Formats: sequence, C-alpha cells, structure tokens
Amino acid sequence: MSCLISESFRVALPIENVQDYPRPPALERVTARLRVLNQDRVIADTTDGWRVLETHHAPTYYIPPHDVMMTTLSRSTRTSFCEWKRVRCLF
Repeated sequence: MSCLISESFRVALPIENVQDYPRPPALERVTARLRVLNQDRVIADTTDGWRVLETHHAPTYYIPPHDVMMTTLSRSTRTSFCEWKRVRCLF
C-alpha cells in the first residue's frame, strides 16, 4: 500500500481514489484524533469524528459541535445544499 506523509503532522495516510467512493455516500466513524488549528490556536479537537465518502468528492470530516470552540467561529450568511445532507449552515 502506498502512503502520503504529512510532514507537519507526521501521519501516514493511505492513498485513496475518489472514483472508488460509493454512491450514495458512505459514513465512516473516525476514532483517530482530529484537530483543527488556526495560528496554533485549537479550534476543534475530537476522537469522535465522522468521515463522508462520496463518489468524485474529497472526503469530508465532521466534528461534533461539543468538540468545537464555537466562540472562535462566525456564522456565515451563506448556506449549502446537498441531496443527502440537505441545507447546512456555514461558519
């Protein structure tokens, strides 16, 4: 198996082909630690994430709201729509 190495995080990631992802999308539990940083400030930190795999789309990671520092985010006036997830708010 080939791997990509992210030097900033030193995590080995398997190479995936988005054309192999299913339709309708698959939902996978992610128990590995997911952290979101902005200029060394932790915005989100969880071991309770989810990953959505949809044909021809990069994987999308979801972090539960209770693991996000919501006070660091500003809600956008924009929304997005997906046939599977429906209307979503953006931050």
